[in-house]
Amino acid sequence: MAFPFDTRYASLELLIERAKKRMPRFAFEYLDGGCNENINRDRNTNELREVLLRPRYLNNNFAEANMETELFGVNYSAPFGISPVGLQGLMWPNAPEILAKAAFKHNIPFILSTVTTSSIERIAELTEGKAWYQLYHPREEWLRDDILNRCEASGYDVLVVLADVPTFGYRAKEIRNGLAMPPQLNFRNVSQALVKPQWCLEMLKHGVPGFKTMEKYMDKNMNVKQLGQFMNSTFSGRLNSDRIKAIRDQWKGKLVIKGVASDEDAEEAVRLGFDGMIISNHGGRQLDAGESTIAVVKEISEKYKDQIKIMMDSGVRTGPDVARALSCGAEFTFMGRTFMYAVGALGDKGGDHIIEMLKMQFRQVMEQLCCEKPEQLQDFRVG
Repeated sequence: MAFPFDTRYASLELLIERAKKRMPRFAFEYLDGGCNENINRDRNTNELREVLLRPRYLNNNFAEANMETELFGVNYSAPFGISPVGLQGLMWPNAPEILAKAAFKHNIPFILSTVTTSSIERIAELTEGKAWYQLYHPREEWLRDDILNRCEASGYDVLVVLADVPTFGYRAKEIRNGLAMPPQLNFRNVSQALVKPQWCLEMLKHGVPGFKTMEKYMDKNMNVKQLGQFMNSTFSGRLNSDRIKAIRDQWKGKLVIKGVASDEDAEEAVRLGFDGMIISNHGGRQLDAGESTIAVVKEISEKYKDQIKIMMDSGVRTGPDVARALSCGAEFTFMGRTFMYAVGALGDKGGDHIIEMLKMQFRQVMEQLCCEKPEQLQDFRVG
């Protein structure tokens, strides 16, 4: 059997092991960690993997498994995409461009974060405007409007409004490593980087990462302290219904809210006119005492599935995890860490590798169950 990826790294665990060896410690810990004691990070995946699926081997009507999934009028090749991740280029140089190219090639959505290291315009160029954009809502209305205008001019059709960062999570390792907002390199981090030659070579090739989308609004001579003051003051506002209404009035494309974690927020999202919601707890990086995402999906999917597109991230790591999430009522899934582990492990080849691996894993689950379409997976859930 031919495999369309490097068989030496045929599992997520193997990719994580290699990424840990190649990435500086501070960068790996930033990627891998949750907040506080990492309880909700682990709860997300552990509770998702309690979901069981029941195959129907004697289904004589089964033809073939088709992974294609329609979302907002676009037919994607699989029911998963790439979550927005901040500071991607610090974890592995040029990571957002590597993943955007792979997503475009394989016809899955890539979501660009406001606080990652590639710009709105550059990612639009690489994806022919087919990427999605995640907005950290700025305090100033003129800045919000300018960002939205840039997205529209670049061809973005889906805007994702982030709801779950009214304050940054308490992450002890990031505080120790100087990677709280804003990031700053200290002697410890530099020494960790110097023993990772491939990471250093890539950093020399691509340059020191910055907040590329936000550079337009920054003083070019800002030092680290000034950068921190700028970022904290710029994104200090809590999302509310008035701000959402202003975005809904201006944005002509599809509007998605990310960070829904309760029935009350789901009901409000429907009332405010969102086209979709991503049930998410930021990968367990914000509220360690929160519920798992799969628990919330189960609670609200039946109630709201006919009113709004229901998607999910946080805790989804593998192809079987995608199937589990869809069986509980999610219509689409996103992953962040999984894709970044692959890039950390394999660099430029990481995006293609992980997408091919996930597609093979997910198709195998569908074929094992005798499930022809992703939207039928709910029929195979136990209980």
